[in-house]
Amino acid sequence: MLSITFHCTKDNLAEWEIYMNETLVLMAENLMDVNKYILSEVHSDYIDEGKNYNLLLLFDNQEVREDFVKSELQNISERIEMKFGQEVMIFNTFLNTKTSRM
Repeated sequence: MLSITFHCTKDNLAEWEIYMNETLVLMAENLMDVNKYILSEVHSDYIDEGKNYNLLLLFDNQEVREDFVKSELQNISERIEMKFGQEVMIFNTFLNTKTSRM
């Protein structure tokens, strides 16, 4: 699994929400190597200078995930950076399953 967290500053929330709903969702839907995904709004009591959103991607295996990170994730990050600059930060977390009941 790969967890991608997007942190958007307060000033750009409306524009980010539109981008996320119109563009990011389509990108996630069209990712060929991703079996399943969850796009979520993250609630946190500790963040008040913006808002976090998370895209959780599930892959068949670690090799497919690594290929995704080298190509698709780079493209997604570059597109977001071109549109939002430093106003949307991206944090990647690699989740390596130890046990599962999914």
